[in-house]
Amino acid sequence: MSTPIIQIHEVSKTYGEGRPALAELTLEVRAGEALAVLGRSGSGKSTLLNLIAGLDKPSEGTVRVAGMRIDQLGEAALAKYRRDRIGMVFQFFNLLDDMTVHDNVVLPAQLAGMPAAKAAARAAELLEQLGIDQHAKAFPGRLSGGQRQRVAVARALMNRPPLLLADEPTGALDSASAADVRALLAQLNASGQTLVLVTHDTALAASCATRTIELLDGRIERDIQAVAR
Repeated sequence: MSTPIIQIHEVSKTYGEGRPALAELTLEVRAGEALAVLGRSGSGKSTLLNLIAGLDKPSEGTVRVAGMRIDQLGEAALAKYRRDRIGMVFQFFNLLDDMTVHDNVVLPAQLAGMPAAKAAARAAELLEQLGIDQHAKAFPGRLSGGQRQRVAVARALMNRPPLLLADEPTGALDSASAADVRALLAQLNASGQTLVLVTHDTALAASCATRTIELLDGRIERDIQAVAR
């Protein structure tokens, strides 16, 4: 069996004097899994995602991603880790409205120092794959919510990250666009992309997750493997 791409061991995270956001949590995620993280507000979902993304550090315990102890990295190394190892998709897209769709997608490659021609070819490949190549010269504000989320996914995949993190990726979408994005994420996982999805959308978990965990008070309350589809 392959080595887990994510290894979280006895991690706790406390903010101030209150109860811990995460409490001695241990979790492993293997390459190719699509993990949905469910739970009420305050259950620790966002804290868990932030620890995996290297946006926060645990109070106790260890966080390894692709064999790297990211809880021990400095800011410069964490920035490189986020650029090279993970892609991130957010609820409200986080696109730059004064840049075209193509320029939004190509930006991570530019930051990584990829040659311009190679970056342009990769962006064109992704936009065609995700069915939005006809909007390459448009600005994000002219697109529907579902189309903007596809642009955000293309940008997240630009540097071929082994891990894609999504924070409420359907939370700002109407029902039709949400169904479209659920199908897209399921397709990406079927092609081998490892996903971690933090969501309130049980339909998202049901349609594209191969495994679902539910957090309660910073602990894993349930851990369920999906029935093979």
